Amino acid sequence: MAPCTEFQACINPTPTKARVIIVGAGIGGIVFAALMEKAGIEYQVLERAAKVIPLGSALSFGPNVMYLFEQLGILDEIMANAKHFAFSTGYNENREATRTLVYSPVEKIGGYLPHIIARPILVDILMKLVPLHKIHYSKKILSCKQDREGVIISCSDNSTYQAEIVVGADGAYSSVRQNLYKQLLAQDRLPKSDQAELPFNTTCLVGQTKPLDPEKFPHLKDNHTWFETTIGEGKPYSWVTFTTKFNTICWMVLEHLDGESSKGSESFQNTEWGPEAAEMMCKAVKDFPVPRNNLTLGDLFENTPKEYISKVMLEEKLFDTWYGGRMVLIGDACHKLFPSAGLGAVSAMQDAVTLANCIYELPEHPTTEEISNAFKHYQDERYPLAKNAYDTSHRLALVIGQRWYNSVIRGLMKVLPKSVFTKSLSVMHSYRPQASFLTPVQDKGEIPPVPQASLDRARANAKARALKNPKDQSQTGAQAI
Repeated sequence: MAPCTEFQACINPTPTKARVIIVGAGIGGIVFAALMEKAGIEYQVLERAAKVIPLGSALSFGPNVMYLFEQLGILDEIMANAKHFAFSTGYNENREATRTLVYSPVEKIGGYLPHIIARPILVDILMKLVPLHKIHYSKKILSCKQDREGVIISCSDNSTYQAEIVVGADGAYSSVRQNLYKQLLAQDRLPKSDQAELPFNTTCLVGQTKPLDPEKFPHLKDNHTWFETTIGEGKPYSWVTFTTKFNTICWMVLEHLDGESSKGSESFQNTEWGPEAAEMMCKAVKDFPVPRNNLTLGDLFENTPKEYISKVMLEEKLFDTWYGGRMVLIGDACHKLFPSAGLGAVSAMQDAVTLANCIYELPEHPTTEEISNAFKHYQDERYPLAKNAYDTSHRLALVIGQRWYNSVIRGLMKVLPKSVFTKSLSVMHSYRPQASFLTPVQDKGEIPPVPQASLDRARANAKARALKNPKDQSQTGAQAI
């Protein structure tokens, strides 16, 4: 769908003709594909899985992506499927509340309260933005070879794809990143910080129950989400539950390991990852108490379809290298965040809109240097913000950890001034990016959003074109940006 409004024409009369391959159909990849669709830029999505499986628990989001959702025309549908929350509560194993984190200042900061939505529902909404024929499944990437003309991708099914730009949105163990880093390492251009294994010190069991009877679970009737965390006593576990709009309970069980491990370590190789491992972990934690109705985790497991329960690693790493030549990374491929702050998916979507802005501004037939320069603009804008998200996620992870200092931190949280947590919320929600090539949305926050370099650059370019060619440019559109 090519841009057609005067406003869009004002931004850039001729969107780049560079073809884009997006590797990975996760949330970041699909949002980026939806933006390419809106921008009228040619693209294809390659996904390793044979189909989309509705795994996962819940995702939190707030004004940091709501204005993008509005630009994409899906905010109303998302809000109809989500529940807001103004606080989260921590419990001990006696089901006694021990702390409360207040999120209500977010509404003043950015114009909306934070919300919780079941991950499978969000994925379904996003997938409708991308034509099915543009997503190719069962595409395991074997190699990405680039030269000054473009990139050729070879897949395990002997298919090949060629494009001018490749976007790696394929997760923590991104094949695009591995291929890119191999090339940079051969050229002695890869920092040592990016050569180390991706570490993890937590494993996670996630799932979502089937719809439950509100008469038996009265807290499901409340119009807000119950966001509740229990810290294990004398055991290396903590667990979280979220109520949803459709009378389900999303849940997550965290197992805190003694030390850091990695996918290449012997401990990982000797650990099973699959349905059997998930079932074993379910049995190990089934008697742990859940705050309400005298429930245990086992009660939630019994009401959760077994095929939708999964066990995953929770890695943490901020990579320093996000691009090289015609290849670029977004989301977990360049910054893997602990889920404590709910910023992983949000950061991936923010990457998508910023990168889309940078690519949209490219000339019709860009050179490798012009593409690399656009990628540099993207990383320059996003890296400091991803670092903030990484630091915020890491700090909140300390609240639920199981080492001695985590207990000290939880004690300090009880006497910590509310202003400190509010400041953290301001950092999380002050960056509220919008697509430069879509009609702008009025920001409702009392605190202005932090500058968005890619949007400011588009404004400057549009103004320059309007002044240079006043008869050809829409002055109204230029002012509206």
